[in-house]
Amino acid sequence: MKFLVVGLGNPGSEYANTRHNIGFDILDLLVKNAEAFFSSQRYGDVANFKVRGKQAYFLKPNTYMNLSGKAVNYWMQQEHIPLENVLVLTDDIALPPGTIRIRLKGSDGGHNGLKSINEVLNTTNYARLRFGVGNDFLKGQQADYVLSKWPAEQQEMIQKKIELATEAVRSFIAIGPAFTMNRFNTQE
Repeated sequence: MKFLVVGLGNPGSEYANTRHNIGFDILDLLVKNAEAFFSSQRYGDVANFKVRGKQAYFLKPNTYMNLSGKAVNYWMQQEHIPLENVLVLTDDIALPPGTIRIRLKGSDGGHNGLKSINEVLNTTNYARLRFGVGNDFLKGQQADYVLSKWPAEQQEMIQKKIELATEAVRSFIAIGPAFTMNRFNTQE
């Protein structure tokens, strides 16, 4: 049984550690903790290792956010990974900073990465881990907000929540979505 975990973000050092790249940050810590590494592959950086005996692929698309679906579809086809074994890690302005929510389906919520995945896969029925980034911005300032770095006073809390998110990813693979949702959706 194979799994694909996709961290949404934009490639390039100018986007590193921004709210919009939280998916990359979660995967970076997860792969580091597993003593694995990413290699540059088609449509992104990919790491793979087993989580409790289950083969998992971890993808950071290099397609930019609005073309993420192309990378997701390619790796699903390449490794024969069924939709129910896909987990997408994304930032969410509708949730307070650091809040983690796992859902098995849902709308794109205006997120261009999810919009691309929905269009390419022609479905919204795939799991996603939504990581709250808050919405403390003025009208018309959303892009600047999500592309900015976390404020200093939030960084320690965000780092702890990134660690919690890595546990949720491992749980999703090892134990399954129902248990993972029960455990992690209730934590604040």
